[in-house]
Amino acid sequence: MPGYLTRELRLQLGDRHYSIRALEDRQQFSDADGAAERIGISSANWSLFGQVWPAGVALAEAMTTFEVAGKRVLELGCGLGLSSLVLQQREAQVVASDHHPLAETFLMHNASANGLPHVTFRHLSWARTDAALGRFDLIIGADILYERDHVDLLAAVLHRHGEAHCEVLIADPGRGNANHFSRALQHQGYTASESRRAFDPELPERRRGRMLSYVR
Repeated sequence: MPGYLTRELRLQLGDRHYSIRALEDRQQFSDADGAAERIGISSANWSLFGQVWPAGVALAEAMTTFEVAGKRVLELGCGLGLSSLVLQQREAQVVASDHHPLAETFLMHNASANGLPHVTFRHLSWARTDAALGRFDLIIGADILYERDHVDLLAAVLHRHGEAHCEVLIADPGRGNANHFSRALQHQGYTASESRRAFDPELPERRRGRMLSYVR
């Protein structure tokens, strides 16, 4: 037994249905070897990677039609990897990344469950340089601006791994750090724009989300 419970979900993204293994709920926790604790993932945050979040679904839906031909794509904080699965299905050059010890396990299962080839995965800490990762034409992420301290780390990742001509797309549910992030990217030469999206219609208007787009 792995020490945690899972459930199988079925999501429609674009015109295709995907089978997704997720954690049973946010109460799941298993870190017997201390791997998560060693990289700073607390028991309270351990299960967050394994949930299907509205922003993650919105980003994956966007990837069903986004122009990706000839682009090398990096997904940051992939969690269950919804967007990377969509991109793999479209035969895009995608690298999924996360720092949770189980993210790769769930991504590999979900790729196999949907009849997709192996998705390239990278354990990526935003606080460390990974020179071997290279640079990308498109960098995407969903709900990755949830802590103010992460904004500068994330901006540094984009600086290290974005091509001279690069697009960045972030699905942000409105946690309050987007303006700080936009200013950091503007200093790197990006032009910012946004569009409001109803990621979760049950939330008040100010929390329904937006797609943040940056182009350099």
